[in-house]
Amino acid sequence: MGRFYHRLDENGRLIMPSKLCQTLSKYEIEELVVTTGLDSCLFVFPLPEWEKIGERLREKSLTNRDTRAFNRKFHADAITCRLDPQKRLTLLSHLKDHAKLNKEIVTIGVGNRIEIWDRSLWEEQEEQISSSYEELAEEALGI
Repeated sequence: MGRFYHRLDENGRLIMPSKLCQTLSKYEIEELVVTTGLDSCLFVFPLPEWEKIGERLREKSLTNRDTRAFNRKFHADAITCRLDPQKRLTLLSHLKDHAKLNKEIVTIGVGNRIEIWDRSLWEEQEEQISSSYEELAEEALGI
């Protein structure tokens, strides 16, 4: 959980925030899967979480056109990776393009995944979320 502001380096690498690295190492997670997320961000899953999602997707009907289309895109864009010794994550161009990543980045922890956002897109998203936070809480939590 949490939000972290940082920059992509000149080679398109993202230094993973130390707090998130500590959580990954605490659970002995070495391999990550990065794929196109929703709302113009990237999703980063620890490999065990990715495998759970893959299992849930395999349970969906192959006869449903939307399920097939989502499954294709979600898996085709995915890459497995490890953080390098400097705790950097290399993002491929198709992923950076999807999330419209520029230099300024926001990384947020969201339950079982990490999301990577372009800072300006995150600020727009956060403004929308903040304006309807109570309604969203009612829906999500049943409060």
